[in-house]
Amino acid sequence: MGRRIPQDKKQLQNIEIFDIAEEGKGVGRHEEMVLFIEKAIPGDIVDVELQRKKKNFAEGKVTHIIQQSPYRIEPFCPHFGVCGGCKWQHMNYDAQLKFKQQSVDNALTRIGKVDTSSMEDILGSADTTYYRNKLEYTFSNKRWLTNRDEEVAPENMNALGFHVPGRFDKILDIDHCFLQQDPSNDLRNSVRDFAIQQGITFYDLRSHEGALRNLIIRTSSTGEVMLVVVFAYPEEEQVDLVMNFISEKFPNIVSLLYIINQKRNDTIFDQDIHVFSGRDFIYEEMEGLKFKVGAKSFYQTNSAQAYELYKITRDFAGLKGDELVYDLYTGAGTIANFVARYAKEVVGVEYVPTAIEDAKINSEINGIQNTKFYAGDMKDVLTATFVEEHGKPDVVITDPPRAGMHADVVNRILEMEAPKVVYVSCNAATQARDLEMLAAKYDVVRIKPVDMFPQTQHVENVVLLKLR
Repeated sequence: MGRRIPQDKKQLQNIEIFDIAEEGKGVGRHEEMVLFIEKAIPGDIVDVELQRKKKNFAEGKVTHIIQQSPYRIEPFCPHFGVCGGCKWQHMNYDAQLKFKQQSVDNALTRIGKVDTSSMEDILGSADTTYYRNKLEYTFSNKRWLTNRDEEVAPENMNALGFHVPGRFDKILDIDHCFLQQDPSNDLRNSVRDFAIQQGITFYDLRSHEGALRNLIIRTSSTGEVMLVVVFAYPEEEQVDLVMNFISEKFPNIVSLLYIINQKRNDTIFDQDIHVFSGRDFIYEEMEGLKFKVGAKSFYQTNSAQAYELYKITRDFAGLKGDELVYDLYTGAGTIANFVARYAKEVVGVEYVPTAIEDAKINSEINGIQNTKFYAGDMKDVLTATFVEEHGKPDVVITDPPRAGMHADVVNRILEMEAPKVVYVSCNAATQARDLEMLAAKYDVVRIKPVDMFPQTQHVENVVLLKLR
């Protein structure tokens, strides 16, 4: 918990912002105290109101901009600042790329003691809006009211949108979201308006009552659309009423699904999925390969930039056709299948059994016969016996979750002594921690950051390691 800040010490003037932190906040300094300031950009000079204070640092918000940073621009979304997404909309894209590259460099050098002289320029995204292929919205009967909502009648507190940061029970009603291409906005607004018109109840996140709970929209590079409506406690015929409306208004939806989720949490991985019309999946396509994407499937949320990321990964691997490749944390086998035609064999391992089933199907529909997939906890599957059975890899590709690799997995990679390791990461800090361990036998020879999520602080990074 932060310490209580005396009223007379809450306001600070003329704070110069000189850096940006991992979570995207501007960094300033007051006397000996480091400040992390929401929505501040390097180059800004601002007045600040402190909100939380710890021993060596404090967090605050901008109350007045005295001098604007040269990187500062006008946000394009009317929901900016209230909605929890797209936190860097107020910064031009070149600056976003600059600070993302800088954050990767800082993490690798400070945490991993990595020589970053081999780092290449970050690869920006061709699309900086409408780039996501999946969004999940929440229905709520407790709408978050903003200054724009002063005229909202008390009886119309229903919302369909995103959680307000720091509030699990409040949802910001979204009018237009710049993250997903058409027909995403039309779908969301039409379903919300129809439900309100029909008097169908929206979910209460505190009492766990109400009919409508979540709306998941997936689009693909092939132009296909999936819509999943998640109900909680619908009355008789309400499911058919909503689903028939969507089916008639949006006949081009390829996969129209629904779920009845009466648990206390929103996860759908343990829920039955019902097909109302069409297929239970849509197709993604990449370099002539088809990938089946279901409601529960994992697929990189920026399809176009995922293709660039995987090309870099394949390039770093430098496959000639006779290699045995281990693809760790393979997910639905996207990377494994993407590199398979350039290798002798690819062995993929993933914790989630349903993802492994997707990986096998994706190999099958593409006629790929040189892949093998195994489900289980990485540290338990990747044993000395496993390596003995499948052979020592020539190349290891690893793409772990944000927490990075378990120490046992890092040690197994060190034991296997593959000539090359390609480490793809969505968290440079945990990647740096793992690289420091791998430095016992490996040298970092190439580094390439990739921006998958414009308007946010998140960045992917690809590192090539070679065995000494």
